[in-house]
Amino acid sequence: MIDAQYGGLLADTASVLVPCRQHSIVDGKVVTGGTTVDVRLSRSGQAWRVTSMHPARPGVATTRLSAAASQVLASDRIILPPASAADIRSGTIQDTVLTAMLTLAEDYQLGISVIRSGHPLNVFGTSRPSDHPLGRAFDTWQINGRAVVDPATPRSLITNYMRATATSGSHNVGGPYQLPGPTYFSDRTHHDHIHAGYRT
Repeated sequence: MIDAQYGGLLADTASVLVPCRQHSIVDGKVVTGGTTVDVRLSRSGQAWRVTSMHPARPGVATTRLSAAASQVLASDRIILPPASAADIRSGTIQDTVLTAMLTLAEDYQLGISVIRSGHPLNVFGTSRPSDHPLGRAFDTWQINGRAVVDPATPRSLITNYMRATATSGSHNVGGPYQLPGPTYFSDRTHHDHIHAGYRT
């Protein structure tokens, strides 16, 4: 397991996104892969129980990657879980998102948790489509090796990254702190990661 972050959190239901690496032996060789699982939970009294699990479905790799996609995949400053790397290889991620990652990586090391597959199709608890399945968003769980959810991570690192994300073109930046302006939002779901959504 690489990380576990909320995909949505309501009073009695939740989505927890779990990007993970998997190792298997094929013909005597260790093969590394992985996926992201959207784990759904419901609460009865004080107890939560798993009600369903939805593994990522990244799609087939394309032979025509954009220059931005190739650069993100090659970057040692953008750490991708397996499903997010597969999303990029499938050619389903908007170049605006990939270019924003490359811009942010000039000043930060990004630990990405989710891009497209493995995320709920709708904003949790609503009928409004999420930007993630459309290839127009990414979530960051770690900045410069520091987890967003860790109380020891400096607040200034998180808020500066949120502002940099907005400067990169994101119209919808969610995180653990409410910053001034209509671009930013904060709620219980986003206390453990930073969401960046793009229009195209």
